[in-house]
Amino acid sequence: MGVITIISRSHADRNVYPSAGVLFVHVLEREYFKGEFPPYPKPGDTSNDPITFNTNLKGYPDRPRWLRYIQRTPHSDGVLYGSPTAEHVGKATVIEITAYNRRTFETARHNLVINIMGTEEFPLPYQAEFYIKNMNVEEMLASEVLGDFLGAVKNVWQPERLNAINITSALDRGGRVPLPINNLKEGVYVMVGADVPFSSCLREVETPQNQLRCSQEMEPVITCDKKFRMQFHIDWCKISLVDITKVVPVHNSRPDPGTGVLPDIGEYNPPSESLKSRDYFADFLVTLAVPCAVALVLFVILGYSMCCRREGVIQLVHHSSIQKSTKELRTMSKHREISWPLSTLPVFNPVSGEVVPPIHPDSYESTSMPLMQTQTNLQNQIQIPQQQPSGDNYSMSTFRRLEVNGIPEERKVAEASNL
Repeated sequence: MGVITIISRSHADRNVYPSAGVLFVHVLEREYFKGEFPPYPKPGDTSNDPITFNTNLKGYPDRPRWLRYIQRTPHSDGVLYGSPTAEHVGKATVIEITAYNRRTFETARHNLVINIMGTEEFPLPYQAEFYIKNMNVEEMLASEVLGDFLGAVKNVWQPERLNAINITSALDRGGRVPLPINNLKEGVYVMVGADVPFSSCLREVETPQNQLRCSQEMEPVITCDKKFRMQFHIDWCKISLVDITKVVPVHNSRPDPGTGVLPDIGEYNPPSESLKSRDYFADFLVTLAVPCAVALVLFVILGYSMCCRREGVIQLVHHSSIQKSTKELRTMSKHREISWPLSTLPVFNPVSGEVVPPIHPDSYESTSMPLMQTQTNLQNQIQIPQQQPSGDNYSMSTFRRLEVNGIPEERKVAEASNL
């Protein structure tokens, strides 16, 4: 009827007898190991040396797979905890415990002999795993806190036998380290087993309404949650209910191990040296001929399209004209100060009708040359009177005197005077 949980506070060089399938907790108290180290040099000072522990299986660098160890700070106690299985029954497990004094760098070593006992009650057929959000694993391992939780589960479940099977930190299940604000906890998984089917309150998690709320990241409605809420905040969406009587066991068939010696199959016969040689010349030709033939066909098609068809010839001529024009423009840009473009060399005289080539001195600035040779910048200007729209007053308008090759164009001035 009681809770079967072994919580040992024994220290080194002592035998403990946990049961298979039942949570085992062993506390490494700093107060005990302080006596193994010398006191502070000054009398009257309180000894509060930082002490850490190292635990390992004797003769090996690590602990057994079922045994875990945690110590939050060098000023807190260490805890060994785990749940041994039936395969460890009857085997003595010796754990070496080494205490390190971080002030004096001294060590103290003791042995803990774990004798795992078998039990007919294990495994209990109905197992439930709870996720408690507001607890750390070392807080949950305390005998008072674990006893309160098992009492709340027993009040809801009403079993005849109830055991704590295992405790696992949420960090070991892939959880994240919480932020150091608002006193957040990392969370802990607690698995318990009982000998009676699950109660109706625990079965409420499997209802479609609560499953829908869990899928929408909402808290399910559980009638018995208030019996845990005062001390334990349970995430009911992560509860796991397992009936091992309905679980089909899976047996992996393993072949019988052999002696490790290869069977005698006679002597090794290497291949003979009279192997037929293979000629790769034909393969080499095929490898080169096929790409070359394809390239040649494409070259012929391109040449026919560009040289033998009208569209291709037009494109070639157009491309050639663009190249010639580009070349001429580049040549003209190099000799801009020496000669004039071909399009502005001949100059037409509108009076005499004579085409006269322009004559420019070598010092003439070509950049200020107008497009038409008839528009020459002269200093002489003629002022022509212009009649206003009303009255007899006249205003003077200024016209530039136009010349063609030094000959004034008087006709333009006479026309301007008749306006």
